[in-house]
Amino acid sequence: MNKPNSKTSSMVKFPKLLITGGNGLVGTAIKKLGIPDAVFVARADADLRDFKLTKALFEKIKPTHVIHLAAHVGGVGGNSLHPGEYFRDNILINTNVLEAARLTGVKKLVSMLSTCIFPDPAIFPLKAEDLHKGQPHPSNFGYAYAKRMLEVQTNAYRKEWGCDYITLVGTNIYGPNDNFSLENGHVVSSLVHKCFLAKKNKTDLEVWGSGKPLREFVLSDDIAKLTVWAIESYDEAEPLMLSSGIETSIKELVLLVAEKMKFTGRVIFDTKKTDGQLRKPSDTTKFLKYLPEFKFTPVEDGVEKTVNWFVENYPNVRK
Repeated sequence: MNKPNSKTSSMVKFPKLLITGGNGLVGTAIKKLGIPDAVFVARADADLRDFKLTKALFEKIKPTHVIHLAAHVGGVGGNSLHPGEYFRDNILINTNVLEAARLTGVKKLVSMLSTCIFPDPAIFPLKAEDLHKGQPHPSNFGYAYAKRMLEVQTNAYRKEWGCDYITLVGTNIYGPNDNFSLENGHVVSSLVHKCFLAKKNKTDLEVWGSGKPLREFVLSDDIAKLTVWAIESYDEAEPLMLSSGIETSIKELVLLVAEKMKFTGRVIFDTKKTDGQLRKPSDTTKFLKYLPEFKFTPVEDGVEKTVNWFVENYPNVRK
């Protein structure tokens, strides 16, 4: 079985690999692997909500393998205000991509899910088998249900047409090329941006909550290697959880970002604001069965890489 590491991943060859969402967080990390003849498509290349355009894109590129990362994503605010829009757009994107792949003879397709699709309250540790055992959190139910339907569609296609389609679940992915929006970004990216501005403006760094919640952060570079490994080596119908199983508290993360940003001002945890879920641990049993020796990037190194990239590319970052 191939092992995902920087050396072997850069040597991977597919007859024709297509990556949707190619300009996003994971897409740009895959691009750095240097896969020969890989085609990265973004929103400007085709509106995947339109089936005719999606099918035309597949007929033009003629991919044999597909990594499907494209999605309409946003923060809590966007999801709360536009649940219908998020559901509609993601249902259309996923339905069209998988159907176009089937009609054009794609041999293998892997799609990325999200931990937000799990039931709320969740059963811990998060297991793929519990995915549909309850409703997702109401704050993002439109997006979450659309992503759940991607898992359903994947298995429906496997059963009726024998399509070699699989799904993965990355936990709290972060890294360079993320969306660093203060309101809609992931926790690491929005915190990096907030700390940068606090340093620039010589203000306090104010953070919501006590800092006690724990999360499993995984660098996008690691997810990229694992996704390429999966499209070669993983064939089960059940989603595979991609997580180190190592939990980091939000307080540890905040202090780490401040250290890497060389921020010397005051850090204030606003305990009047909600903490959210205390933990969202993942079951890594199946992952370790396949890849017991895989080494995830330590959070310290990943945060440093993310901070340095943000500082070097500001203000030309997604925000």
